[in-house]
Amino acid sequence: MGLHEMGRCWFGAVFIAVISFWLLVSNVVDGFPTEDLVLHLPGQPEVGFRQYAGYVDVDVKNGRSLFYYFVEAEKDPDQKPLALWLNGGPGCSSIGGGAFTELGPFFPSGDGRGLRRNSMSWNRASNLLFVESPAGVGWSYSNTTSDYTTGDAKTAKDMHTFFLKWYEKFPKFKSRELFLTGESYAGHYIPQLAEVLLDHNAQSTDFKFNIKGVAIGNPLLRLDRDVPATYEFFWSHGMISDEIGLKIMNECDFDDYTFANPHNVTDTCNDAISQANSIIGDYINSYDVILDVCYPSIVNQELRLRKMATKMSVGVDVCMTYERRFYLNLPEVQKALHANRTKLPYRWFMCSDVLNYSYTDGNINILPILKKIIQNHIPVWVFSGDQDSVVPLLGSRTLVRELAQDLEFKITVPYGAWFHKGQVGGWATEYGNLLTFATVRAAAHMVPYAQPSRALHLFSSFVRGRRLPNTTHIPMDD
Repeated sequence: MGLHEMGRCWFGAVFIAVISFWLLVSNVVDGFPTEDLVLHLPGQPEVGFRQYAGYVDVDVKNGRSLFYYFVEAEKDPDQKPLALWLNGGPGCSSIGGGAFTELGPFFPSGDGRGLRRNSMSWNRASNLLFVESPAGVGWSYSNTTSDYTTGDAKTAKDMHTFFLKWYEKFPKFKSRELFLTGESYAGHYIPQLAEVLLDHNAQSTDFKFNIKGVAIGNPLLRLDRDVPATYEFFWSHGMISDEIGLKIMNECDFDDYTFANPHNVTDTCNDAISQANSIIGDYINSYDVILDVCYPSIVNQELRLRKMATKMSVGVDVCMTYERRFYLNLPEVQKALHANRTKLPYRWFMCSDVLNYSYTDGNINILPILKKIIQNHIPVWVFSGDQDSVVPLLGSRTLVRELAQDLEFKITVPYGAWFHKGQVGGWATEYGNLLTFATVRAAAHMVPYAQPSRALHLFSSFVRGRRLPNTTHIPMDD
């Protein structure tokens, strides 16, 4: 190495040290936790916003702690709200899902050893908070094994405690506008958390949560409606035959369908469902039926050999989940994130193998909770990627309409197209100025993953209190 190169390296090291020191000092001034500051993630592109990660102890006696990752807004973070994002499962990671696959500032690179910038990150519109919840998910843990047997109520209670203690770390966010968001089984997590926070507000004579909105994507809301919607989706998209589709619609009574007893239907119905599932097979991504699938045996070999494993399908990296798992299990990544402080006896996985989650909680009807939230004058948005067969828009749209009827809300925006960059972004309707249902065109169960630009437009409209635009300024040819 020549003197010129040595000088540049020395200058770079000094520059990084100075910047790091300045950040630490400035965080003291801001009242942010210096011990949780993430200076730089391995392979990370340079950015102008700050990141924090670490643990919040929600039960000191049992040794139960939740891991979080917080990203400042890209610009003017002091003027932007705070948005919580939770993934579902139950038992799947918001760090791996939301933060590093969907709406966070970075995606894993094709070789699984670095990061690339997500230009459509939701931190363009808000400060973002991701939490691995409940304990047993990702790097969140408990020293008491029985804590891994849990359910919706305990999960919401722990998240309430988490917020109170997280605000001690970040006190200037206590009065900031708070938006609660998530997808899939977060259709249970988010509304039930909102209800607990509203109950806190009703009882508190001191601090109150400044909840400004709830948005849930492809959410499980009512099992006996969401399950038949899957088979309606298969049928309407040509994925099963007329014969099987008609047999399911005519022979299956889903009114009493529960997780505890999903087979309280006729043998003819069970046979038709088995045939449908067999026809769909393993060669379709049920979470996005227009995407190709990634073959894990091939991509895992390529990652080990340091090859670029990225496989693209209509502009989407279909192997990102494997690249993400590889990256988050690198020791240097966990060290940079202040994660895995107890050296857990298992690798990081997107969805937990140690959690014993109450399957009967999936039967809870969430509509009455959404009604309570709306009656507290908090806007609720339900959005659906229209290529998802797991929790399809067919069920969600019907349930939102039924909720609006229960609230005696009139239609304030008729069902119609909304636009993004001169193209149809999806379709939307609004009831009573507080309840919105929107589809995102060509999006998956994980909407920001498949349609990042349209998803950012939807989220930005939500946090800014704006309706989705139902006109376009692009002139059409005669």
